[in-house]
Amino acid sequence: MLEAYQAFASCYDSLMYDVDYDEWTRYLVELIEKHNPAAKTVADIACGTGSISVRLNKAGYNVVGVDLSDAMLDVAAQKARKMGAKISFVCQDMKNLKLHRQVDVVNCAMDGVNYLTSVDEMKRFFGSANNSLKSSGIFMFDVSTEYKLGTIIGEDTFCDEVDDAAFIWASGFDSGTSLSTMHLTLFVKTDNNSYNRFEEQHVQRAHSLFEIDSCLLSAGFEVIGVYSFLGNDKAREDDERWQIVAKKV
Repeated sequence: MLEAYQAFASCYDSLMYDVDYDEWTRYLVELIEKHNPAAKTVADIACGTGSISVRLNKAGYNVVGVDLSDAMLDVAAQKARKMGAKISFVCQDMKNLKLHRQVDVVNCAMDGVNYLTSVDEMKRFFGSANNSLKSSGIFMFDVSTEYKLGTIIGEDTFCDEVDDAAFIWASGFDSGTSLSTMHLTLFVKTDNNSYNRFEEQHVQRAHSLFEIDSCLLSAGFEVIGVYSFLGNDKAREDDERWQIVAKKV
């Protein structure tokens, strides 16, 4: 599994070619400026290959990137050096954050919270996020909704190909547990133009707004924004993604 995840990290950015990281980061910066305009420090949790981390740094924030995968962080560090971004990257479990210093903003983008597959795990992460924030700091994260995981993705198979890799993504959704199980078969091109095959499984959970609100409250947060993603409108059940903003109290 470790070898598979290292292979995934090496071609992750190529496979995510359709994600507009510039727009995503602009949205996050707008939320920070709206809800904590004096913020200077950001912890970017589940940062992966650091595409948002480096853009937040370029927007003027002091950033620390946190992820559980050393392979992803290696790619992130290389990207930061290439882009001239000064970022510390730390390998930690998001459920047990132990930052050297508290920050003004804890951000977790691109389904990081969906990878917490129980309410208990979500509570643990929210608690550690609270401990990582300065007084009146803000906590921002997005989640893919049950509508997306259960209806848009549902029981389906997706395929795609880029220059150096190809993948088959087969998904299934259990409405009883709200768990989406995604089996990834990855083909990575070698130097001699053959392909190595790797397999891994991803599991995400569709958390309800009630569960999210309850976990935030118990972790010492006040919810100050629940938006349809990339907008300021109130979240709807048929949104594919929600953006949540909470304040440490």
